Amino acid sequence: MSTQARRERERAEREQAIITAARDLALAEGWDAVTTRRLAAEIEYSQPVLYSHFKGKDAIMAAVAVEGFAELATALVSARASAADPRQAVADVAAAYVAFAQQRPAIYDAMFTLAVDLPFASQDVPTDLARGFAELAETVRPVAADDDLETVTETFWAGLHGLVTLMRSGRLRRPGHDRRLAVLVGRFSPR
Repeated sequence: MSTQARRERERAEREQAIITAARDLALAEGWDAVTTRRLAAEIEYSQPVLYSHFKGKDAIMAAVAVEGFAELATALVSARASAADPRQAVADVAAAYVAFAQQRPAIYDAMFTLAVDLPFASQDVPTDLARGFAELAETVRPVAADDDLETVTETFWAGLHGLVTLMRSGRLRRPGHDRRLAVLVGRFSPR
């Protein structure tokens, strides 16, 4: 292996170590606990090394969010692919989305609620975010009919996100969660 290739591999490994440490710390203690000083201590590198990879905490959060989008997209693909029919696909994709948000709250926050420098709703959207959106679109395509598929998809996504966010913040009754999700799924399921 050439010296250049080794350096590039080591740099990529350090960058991944920073992302993993940030993700683990955020999941364990929340994003307020994630600081460059704390991350430097966690990965046993100096803060200047972190800054040689990322401009700061916001850039690290964006990298964690991109990984989250990849995981969410994979979960949505799997949920839709394993469904027996389009109606079940809507239910399974909705359940996979909600499960992802509930199991990885800090990652979900980086993806959707915290200010990160990632382009949404543009041509520059990260590939994995676009892949997740495309999976949501394929899920609701059977009910879109003559409506604009993108708008129907955005509305389904907004409904899922709203339920997740309001549930997590305690603004909706926990006992009614399954029923609310069933109502949303029913509105976006083929008859």
